[in-house]
Amino acid sequence: MRLRLALFDLDGTLVDSQAHIVGAMGAAFDAVGRTPPPRDEILGQVGLSLPLVMARLAPGDDHATMLAAYKDRYQVLRAAGPANLYPGIGAALNALHARDTVLVGIATGASRGGMTAMIDTHDLRPATAQCADDHPSKPAPSMVLAALAETGVDPDDAVMIGDSAYDMQMARSAGVFALGVAWGYHAPDQLRDAGAAEIVADAAELVPALDRYWRTSDG
Repeated sequence: MRLRLALFDLDGTLVDSQAHIVGAMGAAFDAVGRTPPPRDEILGQVGLSLPLVMARLAPGDDHATMLAAYKDRYQVLRAAGPANLYPGIGAALNALHARDTVLVGIATGASRGGMTAMIDTHDLRPATAQCADDHPSKPAPSMVLAALAETGVDPDDAVMIGDSAYDMQMARSAGVFALGVAWGYHAPDQLRDAGAAEIVADAAELVPALDRYWRTSDG
């Protein structure tokens, strides 16, 4: 049986966690007595591993203090109310899970704890789950390559779905199809410039877009 892999980014693709991210980043900057950058600048870094985000947004500051403050505030915000799935994502995931030949996976710049909390909260049931704790930051291809190795899926049968340029670059580096989503934190033009082969504007378009690619990959 020929298996397919739909590998999803988490923040900005499956879940809308921007309020948690921006709130936690505010706490991180407060911890070192600095004013946080604008919301769009913060969200533009989502997808990268957190230490790299701190290095980009606050070069020369006490990143250990910032990271601790970020994680503490994020946990408080998550406990107060978890980030929601984007509209239509639940239905799209259920449709994919219903197929014997399709595996659903996650490749996220979040920590293992953050990823696991989202998986449990939303019953995501990934066949493979890759996170920043175990890999170099996106756009390095490591997460995708590990997911392929773990599932045994051929690169031609795998699709990376994400909302950021880093997701698209990671997909291209790993040799898999790059499918962008327009409801996340990077603009469609950024996704195209980073190598997105297709961009969908609504979660209802996800499964049809995957099917179009997989029909093409059948040759």
